[in-house]
Amino acid sequence: MSVEADVFPRDRPADSILIDGAIGERSIFHETYGYYAHGVAEATATLPTGWRDRLVPIHNENTRGATGWCLEVHDLAVSKLTAGREKDLTFLAALFRHGLAKPDLVKERLEQTTLSSNEVRTLANDRLLSLSG
Repeated sequence: MSVEADVFPRDRPADSILIDGAIGERSIFHETYGYYAHGVAEATATLPTGWRDRLVPIHNENTRGATGWCLEVHDLAVSKLTAGREKDLTFLAALFRHGLAKPDLVKERLEQTTLSSNEVRTLANDRLLSLSG
């Protein structure tokens, strides 16, 4: 479980800094509610081709009429695989253990992702193999 959510204001990217100030780490919001948002840029996450077409809308009474767009779980898994931090790998292991993500689909999406080098691709594939058994 995380106390942080990355938020990208798609229609107004420059507002990322406002997110950090208003509801970011160590803000009054964070101190009050125990969680916070981190404003990020579109390039923060490494994502497969077509990810925008797979965004998942979240819209219910808790959003007070607003719609939040979340990454589809397999696209998110690719981002976590390429980042490779311990917390990312723990998160991925839980996704696979609980059947929330399918390793074959993550592998397919990873193949559709532009990465900085073959070394990064090999490392991401090795992580996927070790996590998915």
